[in-house]
Amino acid sequence: MIETIFGFIGCGNMGGALARAVRKTVPGENILLSNRTPEKAEALAGELGAEASDNHTLARRSDFLFLGVKPQMMEGMLSDIRRDLSGRSAPCVLVTMAAGLSIQTVREMAGVSFPVIRIMPNIPAAVGRGVVLCCQDGVDEGDLKTFKAALSGAGLTDFIDEKLIDAGSAVSGCGPAFAAMMIEALADGGVACGLPRAKAQAYAAQTLLGTAALALETGSHPGQLKDAVCSPGGSTIQGVRALEARGFRGAVFEAVTAAWEKTREMSGAKER
Repeated sequence: MIETIFGFIGCGNMGGALARAVRKTVPGENILLSNRTPEKAEALAGELGAEASDNHTLARRSDFLFLGVKPQMMEGMLSDIRRDLSGRSAPCVLVTMAAGLSIQTVREMAGVSFPVIRIMPNIPAAVGRGVVLCCQDGVDEGDLKTFKAALSGAGLTDFIDEKLIDAGSAVSGCGPAFAAMMIEALADGGVACGLPRAKAQAYAAQTLLGTAALALETGSHPGQLKDAVCSPGGSTIQGVRALEARGFRGAVFEAVTAAWEKTREMSGAKER
């Protein structure tokens, strides 16, 4: 078990997902939670066997301090705990998950030269099947090893250059919404063909899960997996034809690039 203290400021969808992931490898007593609405932190603390507290306490006690607040709230929150951070006998690692805020910007907002890990997690991290994209500055090898071990319950944790994190997030961060729409559409089609709703949704979700596992385990190109299902003159190739006629791949392509462009737009506004 890891004996480091992990603090989470913000227990919303993403902060809560990461806290649940960390709890898989970290004892509950080593997890501190705070939230603008205290009741939310208290409910999550009860679920995880963790401790609910306040931002100031987390800033003083945490070895890794996860900043799970919205980008537009980050500066005010960090300003409020700046004295707690600067008064520490040893720095903590600040872990920011705010879209569009660079490592340099977060440091400036915090008013301290602490090591920073910038992460872009996705919601499936809560069930151990997520992606956590990371970049860092000033973090030593020991802390990186501890961080990776703590996040191992989230799924794939991958470090990339900061300049690529917005592009990666457009795929892994926004992707669950696109995948959920695919599940919903497949299930709706099944219902239209006569399947009960619960069965159609279960079949659709398991099909996406299984196909993703097959792609990861075999390393096969997605086109190969598609071709393996498309028998000559069969029903699957007719379904593929219908998707192509309606611009399915082009729509997904545009969804990713639109999300990336919006993130870059928001990032530029914040950096200015």
